[in-house]
Amino acid sequence: MSPKSVKLPDVQIPRVIRLKYDPFLRHFKGFEKIPAVRAIFGARTDEALRKLKVEFFSSRWGFMGVSDEDGHLLVSTHYLRTGNRRDIYLDVVHELVHVRQFREGKELFADGFEYPDLPTEIEAYRTCVAEGRRLGMNDRELFQYLKVEWMSDPDVRRLARHVGVKPPPKRASSRRKK
Repeated sequence: MSPKSVKLPDVQIPRVIRLKYDPFLRHFKGFEKIPAVRAIFGARTDEALRKLKVEFFSSRWGFMGVSDEDGHLLVSTHYLRTGNRRDIYLDVVHELVHVRQFREGKELFADGFEYPDLPTEIEAYRTCVAEGRRLGMNDRELFQYLKVEWMSDPDVRRLARHVGVKPPPKRASSRRKK
């Protein structure tokens, strides 16, 4: 039976839904005063953050991101509830770099690059590393921050090199003797 020959019950299914966005500054207060954020947007910081919208979503997967349609911020409410406060702070800074990049017309996920080699990611992580160092984080803590579930250990080490974080020594693989 082809999909066209199937008769659906008389129901309505919305195809285009208007998303509800909130102003960024309604929820993320004080970011306009952070030197790292002011460095991202320069003299236009107040305007950029005032115009920025945020969309919250409920999922155990995902953290934060920037919409590739209009550059608004996407934030997991689960991550806000369960994530490490310092990581969330650095992730907001990271995503604000992507907001600026998007507004400049940069392609956030350019073809031909693996994630740890993407110029947009390197710039965003460099900003976070500098802010992490300002907060007193050492290379071990920064390396831990760089680890995300979608990168292998070699990828994280490559990203760390790109952003000036010294990776910890590789652990010797331990094999059990039977």
